[in-house]
Amino acid sequence: MRGDDTICGSLFSYIDLEKRIRADHPLRVIRTIANVALKSLSGGFQKLYSPLGRESIPPARLMRALLLQAFYSIRSERQLVERIDHDLLFRWFVGLGIEDPVWDATTFTKNRDRLLEGDVATQFLAAVLAQGKVKVLLSSEHFSVEGTLLEAWASLKSFRPKDGSGEPPGPGRNGERDFHGEPRRNDTHVSTTDPEARLFRKGMARKRGCASWATP
Repeated sequence: MRGDDTICGSLFSYIDLEKRIRADHPLRVIRTIANVALKSLSGGFQKLYSPLGRESIPPARLMRALLLQAFYSIRSERQLVERIDHDLLFRWFVGLGIEDPVWDATTFTKNRDRLLEGDVATQFLAAVLAQGKVKVLLSSEHFSVEGTLLEAWASLKSFRPKDGSGEPPGPGRNGERDFHGEPRRNDTHVSTTDPEARLFRKGMARKRGCASWATP
């Protein structure tokens, strides 16, 4: 029978957040590695904070949150904080309980900058790479580079011969220009608005376009 779309809330929750994350989730291994590295940096964290005043965001939770931001390509701290607020996986990885309040995005940014200025991020990465579980995954003989083609802002009409030949474009910001039948190649033509843009074609049946390389 068809289920009823009715929210049945309960006054208390007895579900352990740890049990909501499956045992073979990749973030479990990453969290274990990160926790070992963060424990070794406890003394360095202590030097960055005053013994007096109001408690700030725990630095270990800040570093775990930054890992999530990198893993999931979250564009801003505001989006990251929002994701942590409603995503149980993010809450578990960072170290927040189901009912724990999430920080304000501005507060998160200020505390993050304190860690970056203290060169903690570099020390954290070094501590991660020094672990035995990570060393076996590293090799000095091979490396990988991920390159992504992004559609450039440059228009096809902006590509002109490098030697200065060719008919001038029409008047206006995006003036018309008849380039049909003109052989254009990256070694002979360059964009006047974006010199780093390159011509490309996905296939014989696809139209040409402009792209730029983005290497993280």
